Amino acid sequence: MRTVYLGTSEFASTVLDQLAAGAHRPQLVVTRPDARRGRGRKVSPPPVAETARLLGIEVFQPDDVNEEPARDRIAAAEPEVVMICAYGALLREPLLSAHRMLNVHPSLLPRWRGAAPIERAIEAGDEETGVTIMKPIAELDEGPIAVQRAETIRSDDDFASLSERLAALGGELLVEAIDLEPALREQPETGATYAEKIAPEDRLLDPQLTADLLERRVRALRPHIGSYIVLPWDERLGVTRAALAPASGETPPPGQLAATGGGLLYGVAGGALQLCEVQPQGKRPMEADSWIRGYGERLRE
Repeated sequence: MRTVYLGTSEFASTVLDQLAAGAHRPQLVVTRPDARRGRGRKVSPPPVAETARLLGIEVFQPDDVNEEPARDRIAAAEPEVVMICAYGALLREPLLSAHRMLNVHPSLLPRWRGAAPIERAIEAGDEETGVTIMKPIAELDEGPIAVQRAETIRSDDDFASLSERLAALGGELLVEAIDLEPALREQPETGATYAEKIAPEDRLLDPQLTADLLERRVRALRPHIGSYIVLPWDERLGVTRAALAPASGETPPPGQLAATGGGLLYGVAGGALQLCEVQPQGKRPMEADSWIRGYGERLRE
């Protein structure tokens, strides 16, 4: 079967890798243009472009996939199905109606429509999420569902571990939807939520929030975005691993740090968050006790 694949992110790259090993290997991969990424802000290709080139698949990177030259390039590949996964830009008519299309979305739609469904599901404390294969329409993530399957969110899941399982499930379900062509069903009106893109302020571990929410936020943003606290001397300290502090014992006031028995406690609403692994600016992540040995004196100033 001739297929075209539209995707950009690491998640989409994993799904592409699965597809390339089977009967639905794309004839063409469409992804976003190269952009500045990472701390060095070097211009680099998106993950899907790198994966496609390693697989020997033709790569096309239009500025706007909806414009006529891009539509013509996709049509020239004569796809029986256009597969979409985390492309990162909205598709519009007439492209949407030009081909049979199936989109991979990592949530149980209609819950967590939008840009950050994995992060928002972890942060919200959902017990499960999943993958939905749907027909894309002009409205974001509101198209009819072909197939979906649930995946349990484990208590120790972070973005990396959960997205790895969901990507594997996404590739599996996409093949199922292509081969079996299940009847499409409209999404229910009830239960819809929107997964807003992670904004800079979402990374802050706000001490006015509770420890359980902040512990989930740390996991939701690890390792691709990261969370942080603001130290008393107005410096950011990244938090890469955290846990709920024991209920017994004294806790520092909200927004304050305390080094107790080799542990590092951060005062929050109703208690404390134990910072297990932290990352000072410009340095690698380190265990909290190592940070205390290097910086603990400043807490007592």
